[in-house]
Amino acid sequence: MRQMHGTQDTEDASETDLAKHDEDDYVEIKEQMYQDKLASLKRQLQQLQEGTLQEYQKRMKKLDQQYKERLRNADLFLQLETDQVERNYVKEKQAAVKEFDDKKVELKENLIAELEEKKKMIENEKLTMELTGDSMEVKPIMTRKLRRRPNDPLPIPDKRRKPAPAQLNYLLTDEQIMEDLRTLNKLKSPKRPVSPSTPEHLPTAPMETPSQRYEARIEEGKLYYDKRWYHKSQAIYLEYTKENTKISCVISSVGTNEIWVRKTSDSTKMRIYLGQLQRGALVIRRRSAA
Repeated sequence: MRQMHGTQDTEDASETDLAKHDEDDYVEIKEQMYQDKLASLKRQLQQLQEGTLQEYQKRMKKLDQQYKERLRNADLFLQLETDQVERNYVKEKQAAVKEFDDKKVELKENLIAELEEKKKMIENEKLTMELTGDSMEVKPIMTRKLRRRPNDPLPIPDKRRKPAPAQLNYLLTDEQIMEDLRTLNKLKSPKRPVSPSTPEHLPTAPMETPSQRYEARIEEGKLYYDKRWYHKSQAIYLEYTKENTKISCVISSVGTNEIWVRKTSDSTKMRIYLGQLQRGALVIRRRSAA
């Protein structure tokens, strides 16, 4: 019995030692795996710091490709935007130059039209001065008469110095001369009404003044002239009553006291004042746009 009991105890002890030995081996293996893993991580960290880690190099290569791609896209976008800005700049510059040239031409045409209008007005004033001037009136020559001294003898008139009266030979009859004088008087003062008591008021056909013939005014950007309305871009004929000439024009703009017209022949612009239309110096007629 004792021997059997001893044998059993020995077997139990050996099993315990074996389990303990296995546990020690497991701990040792686990420690070895931990050390190996730690060594591997340290080695990877060292390679990472040195830049030789394969995973690091792979990711760096991918980042570098993305970086280069973004740079290339940014360069392309910058070039595209720069080209667009350059094209817009060139277009705006050309438009500014064209607008400047157009304004310069328009200003020159306006100044030329104003100068031509002033020139015509001066010529009309000159013609009026020639017609209404005092060229036919003979002004007496003013002579100074010295006072006679008390002891001087009275002046004896010298009959030999008396000029002979001028001999005038009239080639016209008295009726023709009176008719010419009446015509000159009417041209001399066309605006002053002739009194019925004056000798010039004869029962002849009265001359109709231009101010009584036409009505011209501007309302809301339109011209009312001779019972008709005229507007911008309307085709007209412009007639000069004195020169008896007719010009084909188009109304380019309507101002407050004048209108601008453009000749169809050479596209030059002219300014027409309401006063000229009211006086009848210029006459406007409609024409077909074609």
